[in-house]
Amino acid sequence: MENQTLPKTAGGEQAHIGKSVVIKGEVSGSEDLYLDGQIEGAIDLKGNRLTIGPNGRVKANINARSAVIHGRLEGNINATDRVDLKQSATMTGDIVTQRISIDEGAFFKGGVDISQAASAGAKPVAVGQAASTTGGMPHAASAAALEPRK
Repeated sequence: MENQTLPKTAGGEQAHIGKSVVIKGEVSGSEDLYLDGQIEGAIDLKGNRLTIGPNGRVKANINARSAVIHGRLEGNINATDRVDLKQSATMTGDIVTQRISIDEGAFFKGGVDISQAASAGAKPVAVGQAASTTGGMPHAASAAALEPRK
């Protein structure tokens, strides 16, 4: 990645973990995080965005406002806003979020629950388990029209 500029947040605060960094334990914070290294443990960034770069290797459960995955993730994601699995992503685990996009070529194995934001009586919608996305995954608008699992 030559001279790649990282997207900034509205407040301009974003931490960066480089590809040579290895962390075993819990990572938490109150700013966005760009991760290109390795983490084994848990990631808690409630209210903030996590981006796993193409060199990122993560074995952790994630709590964040949103997550963008380019690298490898083994673990579950609970995102209050959205999850984006990019073309180079490899993910094994379950996702709970309001909106999701999975690029063609991304690998995903797990379950997806599309949850409505604080809607009274709203039931999460479960989209079945997929071994791989070669033709893409329905976007949240079409996934929300699916029947909930009984």
